[in-house]
Amino acid sequence: MLLDVVQYILNLGPTVMLPLTITIIGMIFGQGFKKAFRSGITIGIGFVGINLVIGLLTTNLGGAAQQMVTRYGLHLNIIDVGWPAAAAISWASPIAAIMIPIAMFVNLVMLVLKATNVVDIDIWNYWHFTAAGATVYVLTSGNWLLAILAGILYEVAVLKIADKTAPMVQDFFGLEGVALPTGSTAACGLIGIPIVKVVRKIPGIKSLKADPETIQKRFGVFGEPMMMGLVLGIILGILAGYGVDKILQIGVSMAGVMFLMPRMVRILMEGLIPVSESVREFLQKKNFGKDRNLTIGLDAAVAVGHPAVIATALVLVPITLFLAVILPGNQVLPFGDLATICFYVAFIVGAAKGNIVHSVIAGTVVMALALLMATNIASFHTQIATMAKFTMPDGASTISSLDMGGNFLNWIVIKIFQVLTGNF
Repeated sequence: MLLDVVQYILNLGPTVMLPLTITIIGMIFGQGFKKAFRSGITIGIGFVGINLVIGLLTTNLGGAAQQMVTRYGLHLNIIDVGWPAAAAISWASPIAAIMIPIAMFVNLVMLVLKATNVVDIDIWNYWHFTAAGATVYVLTSGNWLLAILAGILYEVAVLKIADKTAPMVQDFFGLEGVALPTGSTAACGLIGIPIVKVVRKIPGIKSLKADPETIQKRFGVFGEPMMMGLVLGIILGILAGYGVDKILQIGVSMAGVMFLMPRMVRILMEGLIPVSESVREFLQKKNFGKDRNLTIGLDAAVAVGHPAVIATALVLVPITLFLAVILPGNQVLPFGDLATICFYVAFIVGAAKGNIVHSVIAGTVVMALALLMATNIASFHTQIATMAKFTMPDGASTISSLDMGGNFLNWIVIKIFQVLTGNF
């Protein structure tokens, strides 16, 4: 019954859950119903817009990726089922219902102890915490205590990474008072940011200027973000073997993504800023938030609209497919998560200050590692799917995903508990 209640709430989706959560938070922190409700609905509208644009991105990008796989005859043993399937599998696990209240409680305790400044209201993305717990649940043959401990460890790591990256989120992405505790984004940032620092010290490469602003100055109108989207979309269409009509359609669609996403984020921020200020003022009055930069934890979707993030992700799609073929030890066929690479590279692009060349180099290393990690723990991923009665893709006996299987934090948590339990 508890799991049914949780599933019902989750099925409302972030566009409903977020306005409700924001309204409640606004009222708790002294906004008043009218102001809090208006902020909640505005944020909900912003997320509707963001999801529509992301849908445009993933539909076109996913179709192109599928065509590339078919066109080049790629055949590998493990199928990447993508984050939607991974999330559904995680929410269907036995520990899912209990992980949401536990994750909320952990966040509250960390706030009280000043171990984090992130007020994580992105409940939907708690599935990443649940995924870590579900994997350890399978690893330990149903040990609830260790599974919940794994989910908590994952959450603590994500919140700490969100704290460290909050200044970058504000300065580079322009998201005032926001942190991004999205599990996959944090995990890729944990290994991607140090790689960016190394890339930015390589002679020759470090001096390359390839951020959207520099590109626009150099190429004029053809360097604008929407033109970059048009060109990259056309290139992807050509690689996919599309006809001229389809090539032009994906090109214009990618141009639309580049143009529309920042505007959708601005709508969301219009609703969020008043709530964020109310929370900060209330807590500072109570001496709970004095001298602290408290942030609201949101889905990394609010950052993927940056032109450099989308451009980097589009370039990494064919690169990731190429890596899957040539990388020794890889058995994962990238598919379901290719369209969401933009989430994985958000912190990488931020650390590179929008330099697309530096971001692509670092992103290539991260995607290579993700493929190897997804291969390494595919058996656990498959066991969780079987436990959740997930319908396997035709012809597939083993599955994984770049988001859950290729997630560095999830992988390291599994390795910790393999060592602790001696189960290799």
